[in-house]
Amino acid sequence: MRKGFLKKLLINIVFVLLIIVALGLIFNRQIKNELIKSYHPTITRKTVVQAERRAKKQTPRHKKNVSYNFKKVKSLDFQTAAEARMNTNRLEVIGEVLLPKSHIHLPIGLGVANTTLALAAGTMRADQQMGKGNYPLAGHHMVNPNVLFGPLYFKTKVDDHVYLSNMKRVYQYKVYQRTFIAATRVDVVRQTKQPIVTLVTCDATGAGRLMIRGKFQKSYRLTKATPKLKRALLGPVNN
Repeated sequence: MRKGFLKKLLINIVFVLLIIVALGLIFNRQIKNELIKSYHPTITRKTVVQAERRAKKQTPRHKKNVSYNFKKVKSLDFQTAAEARMNTNRLEVIGEVLLPKSHIHLPIGLGVANTTLALAAGTMRADQQMGKGNYPLAGHHMVNPNVLFGPLYFKTKVDDHVYLSNMKRVYQYKVYQRTFIAATRVDVVRQTKQPIVTLVTCDATGAGRLMIRGKFQKSYRLTKATPKLKRALLGPVNN
């Protein structure tokens, strides 16, 4: 009788554990998305300048948190999202990227460290400058079409506008190319003579890449932006 009781108890425990694991898998994605979407940093000209100075001086904080090693980039899992959310000070935010029609408004972080890409769009070269040559940004393609660069895959079209800002000036681009490329196409990150913006994210399979390119149109002070654009850039990021 005691053996029967223990067997039944063991079965019940295993059953409960399976339910817990199943629920964890079901809600894992939703919780991960909420962790990402809850990140609303205060991005000001002062914080941008501070991050730029750390990069120029190659401070210990910068060296520890900024990486341009594409080989170390991995798909965004719950653990990485949670780690990034608990260590937001690791992000070296140097501006914002805004695509109004796609509802993308993200911080721009230096580098492609996994904790950076968990919460922001990441720069892909250490020497890139807004409005000069090629300005490539990487971001995660999420199943949720409203998180990180998910909208890039689902919504962004040719002729849409892309705005970059370092919280002093606005750099306006117009999308002229939307194409799928091999993951090995690192040449799209290289510097160009023509001023363009290059936005890169995974395709639906995760094996290839979607590339969006925009041609530079003009630059102006943030204070001279239209009221609507200024409100968007100064408002909270939507991750």
